[in-house]
This record gives sequence, structure tokens and C-alpha cells, in this order.
Amino acid sequence: AGSKLREVFDKINNLLSGKPVQTEGQTVSVTQHPQGLEFVCYKLAEKFVRHGEGEVSYHHDSAFPIAVVLSGIWELHPRVGDIFLAHLHKKCPYSVPFYPARKEGTSMEEYQRMLGYEVHDSKVEEQDHFLKRMSGMIRLYAAIIQLRWPYGNKQGAHPHGLSYGWRWLAQMLNLEPLADVTAMLLLDFLEVCGNALMKQYGIQFWKTMFFIQKSYIPRIEAVTSSGQMGCLSRLKNFVQKCLRAEEIPLPKGILTPSFWRT
Repeated sequence: AGSKLREVFDKINNLLSGKPVQTEGQTVSVTQHPQGLEFVCYKLAEKFVRHGEGEVSYHHDSAFPIAVVLSGIWELHPRVGDIFLAHLHKKCPYSVPFYPARKEGTSMEEYQRMLGYEVHDSKVEEQDHFLKRMSGMIRLYAAIIQLRWPYGNKQGAHPHGLSYGWRWLAQMLNLEPLADVTAMLLLDFLEVCGNALMKQYGIQFWKTMFFIQKSYIPRIEAVTSSGQMGCLSRLKNFVQKCLRAEEIPLPKGILTPSFWRT
């Protein structure tokens, strides 16, 4: 509910503003320790990224309430946003976007970690699980760049707005595609903020969609084996439908004005 989200936001904002906050039966304040504020900013940013790779990866709609709170906090406390991006880029290099190359002397295990895989006791996580986590983080990022906290000061610009999404898309399309990963990330990104990008960039956006259909999808196909076609087929269908309708649908779960009255 909108009222619940406001409570969460106020509590986080109060904590970061140095006010005493009640939690688990005790009162805490960042002023209790010289590094208190820095520690809270770090842990909070880390927690938001965890929400992306956990909650959002399983419940796509949850990207929007989490993103709108982070967007508002980022506006008031830029340090949290900076650290959030650092955590996000480390956990999901594709959010840069960047495909790390394996350097000489780097062990396979270390390289897999650089690519975003979780490695425990030399065991690498399953590909499906890896893709799900990356998908959740990209969806959260795509939600953040288009949302503003509705009760904030609208005078300033969004701390990390749609221009960053436009840049992400352009840079992504300049990279050589990877099987599995590229098709999934493009689809997630376009499903979540394609509508917002369409409204903001108009004809330039549609030119990009044509480029994806005519040039980039064939390049993804060239590196994709027959067993990895699922996501690519969904991306193809999505782009085709949007071009035919000349419209990008609103993302599922977007917060409507009525949500804030709940």
C-alpha cells in the first residue's frame, strides 16, 4: 500500500538524517558512532541491490515499490545512490553495461565471479539461477531511472534519470552479444522502461527498435545455440509486436496515482 511505502521511506530518511529511529525495540541513530552514517549508507545500498537479485527476480512487480523508495532516498542522500551503483555494478557488470574479459593469470573461478556468478567451494551456481538474479537487478535499475518519489521536491532533476537508461541501451547495442545474457537483459530492460523511453525519445527510440530488429537480433542469433533460444524468441516477439503496434505497453506493476491513495 502507498501509506506503508511512505512509512518505510520516512523511517529510512529519518535514520539517514541523523534522527533517532525505533527498530526491534531499541532506538538507534547514525550519530552514535563517527562512521555511523557511512556504515548505514553502505549497508542500505547493499540491501537495495539484494532486493533486486532476490525479491525482484522472483516477483517482477516488486521492482516498482522498491525503486520508488530508492529514487527518493537517492535524491535526498546522493551518497546512498553512489554506493548503490557501485554494489550493482560489482554484482551485475551488465548494468554498466560491461562484459569483463578474462585477463592472463586470472583463475576460472575468479573470472566467473567477475561475470557475476556466485561461486561457493569451487561450485558455480546454475545458469538459470544466475540469469534470474541478473534479470532482477536490471529490472530494478530500469524501474529506478524512470521513477520519482511523489512527495519529494520536484524542482531538481532526477538523480539518475532516463538519460542514463538511454545511454545504457546505446552502449549495450555497441557490445558484441553474449548467448543467453544479452537477449534476456534487453527484454527485461525494454519491458520495464521501454514505455518511458518511447515517450521521452520518440522517433530516436523507434529507430533504435528497428536497429534491434534488423541488425542486433541476427547478431544475437549467430551466437545462440538451439538450446538457448527461449529468451531470444521472447525478445523477437516483443520487438515485433511493439513495432507493429507502434506502442510499447506500460510495464506490469507500474505504480498508478490510485496506489498512493491506499
